[in-house]
Amino acid sequence: MFKAEWLLNALPSPHPQLGLVVVIPCHAEPDVLSTLQSLQAASQPDCAVEVIWVLNASANADSAVQAQHLQDAEQILTWQKDQNPWFELILLNAADLPPKHAGVGLARRIGMDLATERLLSLGKETAPIVCLDADCTVAENYFVALERHFYSEAPKTPACSIAFAHPLDDDLSAELAAGILRYELYLRYYVQGLRYAQLPCAYHTIGSSMAVRAGVYRAQGGMNRRKAGEDFYFLHKLMPLGGFSQINSTCVYPAARVSERVPFGTGKAMGDWLSAPNPAYPVYHPQSFAQIQHLLQGLQGLYPLTDAKLRQFESGLSAPLKRWFAQESGAVKLLEIQANSTSERVFLQRFFRWLDGFGVLKLVHFLRAQSDMPLPEIPLAEAAWTLALWRSAQMGQSPGLPSKPDLAVLLAHYRQLDRLPYKQS
Repeated sequence: MFKAEWLLNALPSPHPQLGLVVVIPCHAEPDVLSTLQSLQAASQPDCAVEVIWVLNASANADSAVQAQHLQDAEQILTWQKDQNPWFELILLNAADLPPKHAGVGLARRIGMDLATERLLSLGKETAPIVCLDADCTVAENYFVALERHFYSEAPKTPACSIAFAHPLDDDLSAELAAGILRYELYLRYYVQGLRYAQLPCAYHTIGSSMAVRAGVYRAQGGMNRRKAGEDFYFLHKLMPLGGFSQINSTCVYPAARVSERVPFGTGKAMGDWLSAPNPAYPVYHPQSFAQIQHLLQGLQGLYPLTDAKLRQFESGLSAPLKRWFAQESGAVKLLEIQANSTSERVFLQRFFRWLDGFGVLKLVHFLRAQSDMPLPEIPLAEAAWTLALWRSAQMGQSPGLPSKPDLAVLLAHYRQLDRLPYKQS
């Protein structure tokens, strides 16, 4: 969908050694230079790098947004002229997007499609396209770590999640710091819950900290045009391919701020927190993940599926899981999966395409609502403490936590947990 008239600077032919492209959507950002300065300060990798910056707005955006974009463009072009960055910076102003589709998903797609076209023109199918946001900074080794991961450490991975951490420093108000601490801990709690259940989709799905190979991007149909949640659906389309990975040797630092541009995510969570703070921050009950773990344990030895095995599988489910399985026509689905599987590996791949990340989230919500065995939300501190103990026991480790850790201690612990390699047992 790239349009030449969106270009605000030159579009040179891609460098023969181009091996990594960063795509940054930007909508009415008050500070565009911090991200660029952070990228400029990062160490240069061996390959050539491009950064595609996509200013984007709906064709019916108000004049304030359009004025902000013109100001952003002027700042970026002046910075590029003064700093002469070591990477190639391509600046687009897609200010006329169809109102029906305008949003972060389409903006990412515009940049990622252009990145794919430029990489594939050089035959660089395995080169990574990296997603970042215009309110983020990065660690000094950002590019070096990305290059090493895709070309050396994980040469077969189709895509990855990149470590992230919201800055919790003195620049934040006490109220905002309290909110972002809870929000980030919740994100990590949920992923660790998925890992406790031993799900293959147990990775963060954050748009500012993900990357995909150019050839995989094209083969999978590119980025969706969702106005929110584009990252969640995009990565959960890639995870069933197998070999999904995470980069823990570098870090992205998203800003902790209020935003109402999308119906969920960091900005929305911070706005909700400031308008109605609840220090308990209720989250999904950890027993929800234990229930899902029980469900998945029943898959062991299920292939090749027979009527007797199917009956045994169903009889071993808890009452809420039996209701969920019936509601989702699970027996019919398993028989369909069996009919299209030539091995246990294919059987499980097809199962987890059915019970994907969105399906798991719906199951967690289903379990929360059952009246006979309710799993209500509980305070974040209690849930995170309980799950930390379970995960430590699962991995055969000591949690190394005090008996009643505060949220800051728990967040530090979960950041460490997230950096541990994850592999289904």
